[in-house]
Amino acid sequence: MNSIYQRIIIKLSGEALADEKDKLILDAEKLKNVAKTVSEVLATGTEVGIVVGAGNIWRGRMAEQIGIEPATADYMGMLGTIINALAIQSALEERGIPCRVMSSINVPQVCEAYIRRKATSHLSKKIVTIFAGGTGNPFFTTDSTATLRALEVGADAILMAKNGVDGVYDSDPRSNPEAKLLKHLTFHEVVEKKLAVMDLTAVAMLEGKKVVVRVFNMDEPDNLLKVLSGADIGTVIAEN
Repeated sequence: MNSIYQRIIIKLSGEALADEKDKLILDAEKLKNVAKTVSEVLATGTEVGIVVGAGNIWRGRMAEQIGIEPATADYMGMLGTIINALAIQSALEERGIPCRVMSSINVPQVCEAYIRRKATSHLSKKIVTIFAGGTGNPFFTTDSTATLRALEVGADAILMAKNGVDGVYDSDPRSNPEAKLLKHLTFHEVVEKKLAVMDLTAVAMLEGKKVVVRVFNMDEPDNLLKVLSGADIGTVIAEN
């Protein structure tokens, strides 16, 4: 199968890696599935970057309950993304997939510092590059990280793999059975309508850019490959 994209950023939530049954932060089977999917994507010739969140480890509301001030809480979340990135790296290496973790927060004992030119070099060599540590600054989400990295390394698309959600709806489908799936949106429409697809700061940064955002249900294992083939699934968000 040929891919319509040469270079992509896959955005994964931390919750997508969690073991919900045993209430553990990581699930071995889910990590294996991520590695299997990435292997299939690489087979299409697509260059792969990954940005992962840390919602399985640390969330802002926990900080509020404990009384940790917001900036410190955000740094704790950034450290959580490094843990998840290392777990994904381990799963990829189990399948013999070359990969690197690059972090905006320097942890030289376990991963490389994020340097744009080095990242683009890794990607061009078909080395999966996992971007950890958020943006390196508090008050920015991992959606913003995905946007920044996509723009910096010249990715064609950001693939937002969602849990149990087929795309972007005009209202919450969990509370409104009449909610309608929106097949195509512009970045301006997402910001204007304040649609809860990704952080609006991240969407605003994409206005005027050529990067495409694809939002789809990752519970269907073949969906990511379908997106790469150009299949009309989920929601497409673009400049026009």
